Amino acid sequence: MTRVVVADDQTVVREGIVMLLGLLPGIEVVGAAADGEEAVRLVAEQRPDVVLMDLRMPRCDGVEATRRIRSEHPGTQVVVLTTYADDDDLFPALQAGARGYLTKDAGGDEIAKAIADVTAGGAGLSPAVQSRVLDALSSGSLSAGRRDDGTPQQLPDGLTSREAEVLALVADGLSNAEIAARLHVSMATVKTHINNLFAKTGVRDRAQAVGYAYRHGIT
Repeated sequence: MTRVVVADDQTVVREGIVMLLGLLPGIEVVGAAADGEEAVRLVAEQRPDVVLMDLRMPRCDGVEATRRIRSEHPGTQVVVLTTYADDDDLFPALQAGARGYLTKDAGGDEIAKAIADVTAGGAGLSPAVQSRVLDALSSGSLSAGRRDDGTPQQLPDGLTSREAEVLALVADGLSNAEIAARLHVSMATVKTHINNLFAKTGVRDRAQAVGYAYRHGIT
């Protein structure tokens, strides 16, 4: 049996995924989490083979939860199951260590195949996601960013590209509401990114964050 934890902040969706997985042969659901923090805790307790991970969740989003799970529990694979497949969600999740990426219109057979693929050491990507990754690789857009001279820019303190983008907008003086509108995400997502980047950089408030951004050229 492949042991699976499901993480999704929407109760109806989470319970529906658990019910669907319960109908699939060879899969046992050993836990269900309402946010990334709970997902990390359940992985530590249950040691599942796979986590089906939503991305946009409160307290700790799916990207940060994936990064922590892959760092602390490398025997557990992560398959993202989300509504969105845009670059801002897809590439940070893959860079955090997700081995699979599906959208929520995936059927039971596709989910089962992704789980089987990642437990066998492969990648569980939907055809559309595979195509997007290949397009990005061929165009060179998967780099961590470029300096003015064209060389790759490495972000400090483990910041993701999205966290650096939020930090740059903080340094520009935008409020959380303005950042949410600019990036087309929820206020909760912005707050999660800010909490994460504050923890990683060691800053205590927005003023210190602005100073950090300018010292590291994140503007």
